[in-house]
Amino acid sequence: MKELVYCIFFIGLLACGGQQEKVTNSIAEGQDFEKFKSEFIDSMWNMNPISASFQGMHDFDEKLPIPNEARSQSELNFAEVWLNKLGAFDYSQLTDYDKIDYHLIEDDLKNTFFYLNDFKSGEWNPSSYNLGGIFFQVINFQKHSIEKRLEDLSEKLNHVEAYYAQAKININRPTEVHTNLAIQQLDGSKTIFNKTLLDSLNASSKDEKFKQAFTDKVDKAIVAIDDYKNFLQVNYINKLADSATFISFRIGKDLYSKKFDAEIQSAYSANEVFEAAVEEKGDLHEKMFRLSDMLWEKYFGDVEKPGGRFDQIQMVINEVAKSHVHRDSFMTSIRQQIPELVAFVNENDLITLDTKKPLVVRETPEYMRGFTGASISTPGPYDADAETYYNVTPLDHYNPEEAESYLKEYNNYTFQILNIHEAIPGHYTQLVFSNQSHSLIKSIMGNGAMIEGWAVYAERMMLEAGYGGDQLEMGLMYYKWNLRTVCNTILDYGIQMLDYTEADAMQLLMREAFQEKSEAEGKWRRARLSQVQLCSYFSGYYEIMQLREELQEKMSEEFDLKKFHEEFLSYGSAPVKYIRKLMLRKLELSRNQLQIVLQPLP
Repeated sequence: MKELVYCIFFIGLLACGGQQEKVTNSIAEGQDFEKFKSEFIDSMWNMNPISASFQGMHDFDEKLPIPNEARSQSELNFAEVWLNKLGAFDYSQLTDYDKIDYHLIEDDLKNTFFYLNDFKSGEWNPSSYNLGGIFFQVINFQKHSIEKRLEDLSEKLNHVEAYYAQAKININRPTEVHTNLAIQQLDGSKTIFNKTLLDSLNASSKDEKFKQAFTDKVDKAIVAIDDYKNFLQVNYINKLADSATFISFRIGKDLYSKKFDAEIQSAYSANEVFEAAVEEKGDLHEKMFRLSDMLWEKYFGDVEKPGGRFDQIQMVINEVAKSHVHRDSFMTSIRQQIPELVAFVNENDLITLDTKKPLVVRETPEYMRGFTGASISTPGPYDADAETYYNVTPLDHYNPEEAESYLKEYNNYTFQILNIHEAIPGHYTQLVFSNQSHSLIKSIMGNGAMIEGWAVYAERMMLEAGYGGDQLEMGLMYYKWNLRTVCNTILDYGIQMLDYTEADAMQLLMREAFQEKSEAEGKWRRARLSQVQLCSYFSGYYEIMQLREELQEKMSEEFDLKKFHEEFLSYGSAPVKYIRKLMLRKLELSRNQLQIVLQPLP
């Protein structure tokens, strides 16, 4: 009878001496690669001080690069130099973990050439020259004394006039929608300068000479902002009748395909993701129709059902959506629900939450408004203990009819799913994990599709765990919300690749996605302001679900949902296709090791 020998040893040392040499070489290569990554990151922040500030690295806060041709050439040279250094490594000798970092660095550097040589958004997107958030990141960095922050900002302020003078030179036939956004946000940016900065100045211990000089610089910065805004107004908005004033917001099929590959970094093409979204839309319609059947009697009694399924679904949604908070308590209700989500996650042991990381629900700063109604602003890995902001745009700019439409869209059921997506266990939770990743590269080179995909996945996972109980209304509204994710992809692809008109968009969003008019109009605006980003929600979610199902099938009863979540998030914000390789490789190695350890003797 065979016995099992239980022994643990290094698998790499089981073979011949040649195998030993290979392992030694691999270790040396790995050590060199760690040094390379450290040097690359330091150089990258020196080259991109604005990105550094947003990641919590504040060693270069005093810098404000001028977006001129010399700056672009420096970025291109940087990318070329570091690509050559990266290419000197023997890829085959790197660990699986380092291979992902290799790809992330390579992708990021190659994208530099695409954005500067091909995409050139600085020529047609005036809203890209918005300094409000850049200055806020510096003044909000609590680990530096207020005096140190003001000294950095004083130097940064010296370059604002030159920055906007160059911005005016760069702009060449912008899009109308980006020009209007810029004008809206520039007004908001001024509040960072004439209020946030000056309030901090007054609260500091700096002497009167510094304060006066700083105030003078702020005044000049505001003049420069107003001058840029006036430039856009006079040269573009006031010439609206001239069809040659603006270019189309559509970037074209070639640029769209390249941008999709650069940003989404999916295992699938843009067309494959679009086709998957169309198929998912049909599946969601079937589920919603069944739920509307089940809810019909509750809301309509013996009233005869309409002939079409879209009409039936819409009628039930309209009744369910009447249950919503008052416009004045929208933000308060969000604050109140966060602890409930924390409690549910903990009670169901879905993922470990770090309760020490602060989450602050605040009104969306004015310089950020005009793009989306809710968002998360998170500190980077260098400042991981700083506050994370859940930005909620107040409804004070809506008239009563518009506010009612908005609140019906974010009714008592959808409202909860929104908070799952943005906060617990969605964006806020994922980004806390990302900042704790052992690989700084995987944290700072975050992939939008993975980040948004996780938030969408979190919505489904919570309902699968029983959130919402047996309320059919919650199920109906979840499917409606998930339909939004699907239709984001269809809309974005449709606009750029299929020339969707506004009428096409309204048909998709209001008729097929059952959205309120205010939501649909906002999404049409957003879809013209961005390209590809709206695909990130579904594409990331689609790949995460595929990965989970693949692991469940391979692991069977060994699969643990909480362990899956925490391992998945441990890889920072890397693209899902790379995380998939790491997780499947880890499973393969663990099984191979077990087979070797449990070797039967003859």
